[in-house]
Amino acid sequence: MGLRKIPILNGEFYHIYNRGNSRQKIFFDEEDYQHFIKLLFICNSIKQVSFRDDIIEKKIDAWDFDRGETIVSIGAWVLMPNHFHIFMTSNKSPEESLRGESNITIFMRKFCTAYSKYVNTKYKRTGSLFEGKFQAVHVVSDAQAKYLFAYVHLNPVKLLQKDWKENGISNKKRALLFLEKYKWSSYLDHLSLARLESRLLDRENFISCSTNEKDFKKEIFEWFELYPEESLRGNFDLKKY
Repeated sequence: MGLRKIPILNGEFYHIYNRGNSRQKIFFDEEDYQHFIKLLFICNSIKQVSFRDDIIEKKIDAWDFDRGETIVSIGAWVLMPNHFHIFMTSNKSPEESLRGESNITIFMRKFCTAYSKYVNTKYKRTGSLFEGKFQAVHVVSDAQAKYLFAYVHLNPVKLLQKDWKENGISNKKRALLFLEKYKWSSYLDHLSLARLESRLLDRENFISCSTNEKDFKKEIFEWFELYPEESLRGNFDLKKY
């Protein structure tokens, strides 16, 4: 694998995303979404983790797994039928300096490998699930962070209105109602809805995107409309994802 155009550095913030090989689906039923989310949680650990050994064999819920020290912090995430987006930064850990890799790289390899094995085993398929290595955009300003925070949480609107990214959201009230029913993102967690998935988030490392719950719904629209030029950073093509 070649070197990345954008190096992944500890302590920096990144928009991480990937999609299915040849744009194929990576989620085929609700169980797949749930498994992906639980892997996001348990793989964020300096421990070597096996879902079968550590969760299934011990007969515990993944959310009860004692992760110990985590290696990344997640501020926002969304799952779509054939791709995902995660806004994350790395936690500083002695482990990465010994291995010569960033914590994000370690986490993504551990996590994507585990999910690919799960899908290939469940559906008796072979080959790569994802379209190459994960993509990364370096987030370098508060404006870009706020745009990304909005973009991630508005992404499911594509299932309601395909051209929302290019032409704007035609009916915001309808879009908000749709987002409030969409389980596969951190949108509901930022509304402080009580659910286990909120354990994925580390709000302290994403202060620039923190907002009053009352204003959250309004501000994600404002941030997306105010900073559209930020989407071009890192050659991020909105039409592809």
